[in-house]
Amino acid sequence: MVLEKLGASLKGTLQKIAKAVFVDERLLNELVKDIQKALLQSDVNVKLVFDLTNKIKERAQKEETPGALTKKEHLINIVYEELTNFLGGEKEEIKFSDKKPNKIVLVGLFGSGKTTSAGKLAKYFMKRGLKVALVGLDVHRPAAMDQLEQVGKSVNASVYIDRTEKDALKIYQKFEPEFNKYDLLIVDTAGRDALSEDLITELKNVNSIVNPDEILLVISADIGQAAQSQAEAFHKAGAITGVLVTKMDGTAKGGGALSACAVTGAKIKFIGVGERVDDLEAFNPKGFVGRLLGMGDLEALLEKAKEAVTEEDAEAMKDKLLKGDFSLLDLYKQMQAMRKMGPLGKVMEMIPGMGQLSLPKDMLQVQEGKLKKWRHAMDSMTKKELEEPETIDIQRIERIARGSGVSVGEIRELIKQHKQSKKLVKMMKGGLEGGDSKKMMKKLQQQMKGGGAKMKF
Repeated sequence: MVLEKLGASLKGTLQKIAKAVFVDERLLNELVKDIQKALLQSDVNVKLVFDLTNKIKERAQKEETPGALTKKEHLINIVYEELTNFLGGEKEEIKFSDKKPNKIVLVGLFGSGKTTSAGKLAKYFMKRGLKVALVGLDVHRPAAMDQLEQVGKSVNASVYIDRTEKDALKIYQKFEPEFNKYDLLIVDTAGRDALSEDLITELKNVNSIVNPDEILLVISADIGQAAQSQAEAFHKAGAITGVLVTKMDGTAKGGGALSACAVTGAKIKFIGVGERVDDLEAFNPKGFVGRLLGMGDLEALLEKAKEAVTEEDAEAMKDKLLKGDFSLLDLYKQMQAMRKMGPLGKVMEMIPGMGQLSLPKDMLQVQEGKLKKWRHAMDSMTKKELEEPETIDIQRIERIARGSGVSVGEIRELIKQHKQSKKLVKMMKGGLEGGDSKKMMKKLQQQMKGGGAKMKF
């Protein structure tokens, strides 16, 4: 998870509120100390931390509790709102015009991950139906053009580079007649060891020719609080419209980088949350804080679901549910969709309530491994077996086990999982037909009672 330690600390703080008998001065002081400790351990600036916790304490002491909330709920809501404001408040959307092509220019220092981020951005917008091209204007770093070419191939985006030309402006002008074929250009520029006059001059020259819609500063999260000086310098130079923070998954300093950028007025628009080309998210402070606190992030979950399942497939699945049908093929498709959405742990932290379960990593890894084995087993089944799992007897199980390398016990477990899923589908069928979602949820809750809220994957 992004900022895993910070998230675990903040969830612990909320649990302390939930378990408290009274919301009093003592609880408030403990809460403030816990939040301060959690943020300081994530490399957030000391002054910013104390400003934030003072606001939380002041609101908790002065505000009347709204009639619809308990004191505990109001206190949790204050923590949520102030942390959201702390990280930038409202989501800053990328807005493009109707003209073609729209253009994003990436700027930043050496090692920040500009070229890799160019590929991730290309993939992000291609999944949203845009025709994207990458343009290489880094004429200083050896192999920069080669790297961009490889990145472009990995995401199936067109790439425009010139290894022999050392003037970035000439490269852009050379290919300019080609660019009208695209909805979006992502332009990779040269980095430097530090923000210098010659870099600012070069960026201004590039911007005057390219005339971009967005200029994103790419910053690595592992620089922590040092992100503030970079963001401020680029922002004052009038050279950026927003920030893309990379390597958020692999550092404890991510909190420092996020908060440092937020105070500069340069809005964070994207965060890199892993090494895969799909591991890029539009930064939404509300959803991000929701995940940190274990409240989930429905917007991000729905976004990932849209990428994993087409509208046609979703409609077809609904039709099947209404008929009460649910074969192993349907279960297989669900698994594939889950796989497209990313690692199980990342998906679960977006589901409201699931993030608070604090499930051990090894448990999630076991479930990931189980899904892979089940997919192998299904690949060894006949079409009839997939469509009619009740026909799978012991002889068939043994044949599937030999063909897939999956144990007999694990195949039995898969068949059991299908039976449980089919029962769930029958319950959902009534809710879908009657349009009574409350009734359906009540059935599901009753089904879970007595099972210790056991999770099935």
